[in-house]
Amino acid sequence: MNETAFAKINLALHVRRRRGDGYHELETLFAFVDAGDGLTARAAERDELTVIGEFAPQLADPFGNIVSKALGKLPRTGGLAIALEKNLPVAAGLGGGSADAGAVFRIVEAMHGLPDDWRERAASLGADVPACVESRMCLGHGTGTELSSVDNDLEGTPVILVNPRLPLATGPVFAGWDGEDRGPLPDGPASKIAADGRNDLEAPAIALVPQIAEVLSALREGAALARMSGSGATCFALYADEQTRDEAAERIARDHPGWWQMSGNLRP
Repeated sequence: MNETAFAKINLALHVRRRRGDGYHELETLFAFVDAGDGLTARAAERDELTVIGEFAPQLADPFGNIVSKALGKLPRTGGLAIALEKNLPVAAGLGGGSADAGAVFRIVEAMHGLPDDWRERAASLGADVPACVESRMCLGHGTGTELSSVDNDLEGTPVILVNPRLPLATGPVFAGWDGEDRGPLPDGPASKIAADGRNDLEAPAIALVPQIAEVLSALREGAALARMSGSGATCFALYADEQTRDEAAERIARDHPGWWQMSGNLRP
């Protein structure tokens, strides 16, 4: 069985307050790109994990990999041998690990079904994992685990993801947030929320990795919207049509050959 771990982006990410438990109260518009990591699964006597791909060396510990942890959260008969092609950069604001875990949940669902409490099991792996299991555009509240539907008028929108190949841990970025509540997500369909929203983590992320500002500057040329995703350092740009997106991708690859990029379209 083959499954894609769809790249997650935050079209808007509003940080409302610091919580007493060390987490932050968030409001976000999750979106997913129709590209990402690739997983292949087959029945086996015991669980096995093989990691290949450009970013495989950054996942050297198979037992610490979230794919292995996700398998351990789900009851099954028999094991699964999974090959993970790691195409998404690690610690990049794309929910790469969460997307991989979400893909595992979908694989197990197809083969064995999921327990009724799968959302709680997914959330125990990370705040983004419940959204990544379904990989459909939605709103996230709380730490990101409280999900609700949204009018998705951006389905099929061409998008580019760009990362300066610099990992950025989530903790220091949140620690750098200035604590100012700049207000909730706007009301309306996804296009309005994205256009009128913001990412409150851009400023602290740029303070840690100034190259993010260069990426955003390069992406804004010809884009309908350019913004950092999650806690960075990956940024995204939305385009009116695929030709404009592809021309932008060629320009960025030419001007910044060292940057990682991926093109796709927004999922439903």
